[in-house]
Amino acid sequence: MTEGERLRRARVWIVVFMAGLVLAGLTAFPLVTESRWLLWWATDRSSPLAGVAAHLPAQVAWIRHVHEGLAATGKAYPFLAYGTDWLAFAHLTIAVAFVGPLRDPVRNVWVLEFALIACAGIIPLALICGPLRGLPLWWLPIDMSFGVFGAIPLWLARRQIKAVKRAQGGIGYTVVAPAAG
Repeated sequence: MTEGERLRRARVWIVVFMAGLVLAGLTAFPLVTESRWLLWWATDRSSPLAGVAAHLPAQVAWIRHVHEGLAATGKAYPFLAYGTDWLAFAHLTIAVAFVGPLRDPVRNVWVLEFALIACAGIIPLALICGPLRGLPLWWLPIDMSFGVFGAIPLWLARRQIKAVKRAQGGIGYTVVAPAAG
């Protein structure tokens, strides 16, 4: 595989990761609406998921509980949603940080490595904070999956970039010799 093909593949995986960040960010804004839709899918007999949801009463109860909490909080304390607005903004801003690796993947591979560390950090965060916040144990793998699924495109992109770096003799940057005096 040529260097150009490897860099193109790396860029595709970086774009996939960026799209995931943007999607996660945008979905952090309308939480009440999204939880209402999820509750409808889980409880309405005409929804495509109604048959499955009938076998998962604890999960449906949790979805109802979450929706009721979001709706009640939104009515009584709408300013609390500002916290998830910042969460959404953070996702969108972090996605912009990956423009550097898109432009120069070899020089900016550190951004992917930083993001891989952040993805790994999702697992202890979920395991510690989830129970502290009263989340059911069955929900924690769902939250942890964001780290796992986020790490996959990052790892695939990093693998391609490291192969390019090895082919270039291990140097991931341009060495500029001092000008002759």
